[in-house]
Amino acid sequence: MTAICCDRPVPEQTSNNSQLIAELRSVAEEVAEVATRFVRRRRPEVFGVSGPVADGAVRAKSTPTDPVTIVDSECEKLIREELHRRRPGDAVLGEEGGGDATATAGVRWVVDPIDGTVNFMYGIRAYAVSVAAQIDGASVAGAVADVASGALYSAALGQGAALRQLDREDAVRAAPHPLRCSSETDVSHALVATGFAYAAEIRRKQGAFVAAILPKVRDIRRIGSAALDLCMVASGQVDAHFEHGLNPWDWAAGSLIAREAGAVVQLPRASGAGARHVTVAAAPGIADEFLELLRAHGALEPV
Repeated sequence: MTAICCDRPVPEQTSNNSQLIAELRSVAEEVAEVATRFVRRRRPEVFGVSGPVADGAVRAKSTPTDPVTIVDSECEKLIREELHRRRPGDAVLGEEGGGDATATAGVRWVVDPIDGTVNFMYGIRAYAVSVAAQIDGASVAGAVADVASGALYSAALGQGAALRQLDREDAVRAAPHPLRCSSETDVSHALVATGFAYAAEIRRKQGAFVAAILPKVRDIRRIGSAALDLCMVASGQVDAHFEHGLNPWDWAAGSLIAREAGAVVQLPRASGAGARHVTVAAAPGIADEFLELLRAHGALEPV
């Protein structure tokens, strides 16, 4: 099975520009770290122990159950400022502040200030900051910071994926170690991560997919952050991930990290037409079998 990374391949002149790609990775890591410290500080200020303590802290987006918090908006503003300071000529596409989803000229940053907002609201320790750099519509560098645990995942195209631990601000910076996805070869032993959309009609279809697939794999995990799911594929904490309806900011960094760790990755279209398509990442030893399992139950089709 050939890995599918985006609508168009990365041009050779881009993939060969290792210095630029390494620089973009460094920027992604720096900005994700700054944003992580901000989110850590703001959560207790806004949510306290038992719920929001600030007026207007939460509002609904696409559906009444799809929330965005004031910290999401503040964090994206901070990320945009940090990127502009380091890379003033680059475009930015963000979950909260928008941008041109179809622009491909030059470097475009695709950011999710808090991936896993529901977990963030409820105090469930699984939410992330995601920062990715794309060239010609393809991710070439990215970082995902697990805010609660302090794990910082990152990758650069053709340069591998790595994990390091974010320490206290006054501590010595931890050295990164390379990431490699699972060596599992039997899909019946696969631990599979997934997620669900907020629209009820899509959720019904996603629930049917899980019901069909669950008896044929080891188990299913629903973490609540696609960016972290993809990084867990990269680190071997799960063997595969699939989810319909992800937006570019959900997968831009995590999919590159998974791919650079050896996973087979299939992404939705970069345009708005891909909104109901599936994102898949799987360890190479089970990728063909897992994709065939999804295909057999219609889970590779748009929902």
